[in-house]
Amino acid sequence: MFWCALLLTACLGPTFETHARGVETHTLKGSSRGQSADQLSIQIDSDRLTLSVTDVPQVYLYGVIDADAPQRVTALMKSGKIPNGSDIYLNSSNGNLSAGLALGRLFRAGSMVTHLGKPRRKGEINTAVCVGACTYAYFGGLYRWAATGSDRIGLSSYHTMDPAVSGIGQAQQTSDEVVSYLKDMGINPSALTPMATTSHDAVMWLTADQMISSGLANNGRLPLTAKYQPSATGLYLVLDQVDRHGEHRMTIECKRGLVTLTAINQVGAARAKDIVARGARSYFEINRQETLTQPRDGASVASDSVTMARPYPPARLEYIIFAQSVGAWVGDSNSAFRNGFTFYLEPVRSTLKDYYNACWQAAPWPTKQNPNP
Repeated sequence: MFWCALLLTACLGPTFETHARGVETHTLKGSSRGQSADQLSIQIDSDRLTLSVTDVPQVYLYGVIDADAPQRVTALMKSGKIPNGSDIYLNSSNGNLSAGLALGRLFRAGSMVTHLGKPRRKGEINTAVCVGACTYAYFGGLYRWAATGSDRIGLSSYHTMDPAVSGIGQAQQTSDEVVSYLKDMGINPSALTPMATTSHDAVMWLTADQMISSGLANNGRLPLTAKYQPSATGLYLVLDQVDRHGEHRMTIECKRGLVTLTAINQVGAARAKDIVARGARSYFEINRQETLTQPRDGASVASDSVTMARPYPPARLEYIIFAQSVGAWVGDSNSAFRNGFTFYLEPVRSTLKDYYNACWQAAPWPTKQNPNP
């Protein structure tokens, strides 16, 4: 365990200050008034046009993550200038690790959404770079969007440590602090180990695929959950996922001779009414293929949600259980508008198989099946 801790500490660099070697940095003009070049700059875009598009302020944090940065961000959050759920755009290749962790905890407490990005300045390269303390701050976002385009995110990577530079005791303390932080953020620290052991560069750059597959980024969605339990008439499975737009749920109830699919899209009362009013049809999807389509009256508003329910033949239940994805949507007649959700089922495959077997035992059905789902 001690050597695992040293390996993780190697990703941090030998001291609390982290810097991306070989990364070109730019001194940004127009920093917040009163802030020096060695402080984190903060820009908040909350004009009417921005809010009409994004609903929340766009907050840009760029430059050096200094020790006092968390206090300044805390003050802006308390004042309401950075409200809960804001979009946080990060661009920093130099900073204090403890401050980065503290910023991450603030982001999580405020259900912030973290991205890579920088304010647009005429004549400047628009690539954002996030390394070290910045990366750990990014991990604090409740929703974390993976890097796109030329943006880059990474951690300082060292394959050996010089005890004269950073003592074993300090290395252990630093590693323990980071491991505790990652666990609090719902990130498995071991997700970084394979990347650290295969990197031969001064900076261990993280690809979008690596971040998504390891849970370091979630692109706006919390993990899909699945659980089932007996109901009064059969067995009841609940698939549930939360994203920044609301909570999405699909239930499957199996009983003798009948399976019922129900979709519940919790988007708020006003939005639910608008979706149903605009929709000309509603349907489920299995592997992105439309099925169980009904006209306008196939979806309805229930409190703050759009709901729809359909009977489904038990003999075709396996098409859902073994599908790559399922979804539920409301759309217009020409597909110019649609609203709904899609679940990607691989993370909950084991629970789905258990549910299928339990349904078969509780209410067996004929084995002859229709080849078209």
